[in-house]
Amino acid sequence: MPTLRCIELTVNGTVHAVSVPPAVTLLQVLRHDLGLSGPKYGCGLGQCGACLVLLDGKAARSCALPAAAATALRITTLEGLARDGQLHVVQQAFIAKQGAQCGYCLNGMIMRTVALLEHAPSPSEREIREALKYNLCRCGAHEEILQSVREALALARAGQPV
Repeated sequence: MPTLRCIELTVNGTVHAVSVPPAVTLLQVLRHDLGLSGPKYGCGLGQCGACLVLLDGKAARSCALPAAAATALRITTLEGLARDGQLHVVQQAFIAKQGAQCGYCLNGMIMRTVALLEHAPSPSEREIREALKYNLCRCGAHEEILQSVREALALARAGQPV
């Protein structure tokens, strides 16, 4: 039986102490220990983007990251985007433009878009497409996803907080 290690993770503004084996991934801790269902297990290889979370505001693939590597970072999941009962502007936009079919890629698309808008508040179409190109959508909802990102950008420009 592997040796457990106690680590502290700051997830969505709350500090959690968890005991984990050394090789456990951040995704496993988020889903199994903390009960968060936003980040999804997709490929398990860090290639599809379904598991994306924000680490200090930057998109990171939680399926390929040891949980212990995130101990000093602010972790934000899909569940942590809303503030005071108000959905994040990107969440609002994906709902308004129906940016999902099966919804499996939705977590990654939303988290990548949040990271993009935090670092490039006025991205070009090329920058949007570049940011999303490694997030896989098997349903083919790419046009709706792009419309959702453009809507989030429009909402942010209209004064909605990002």
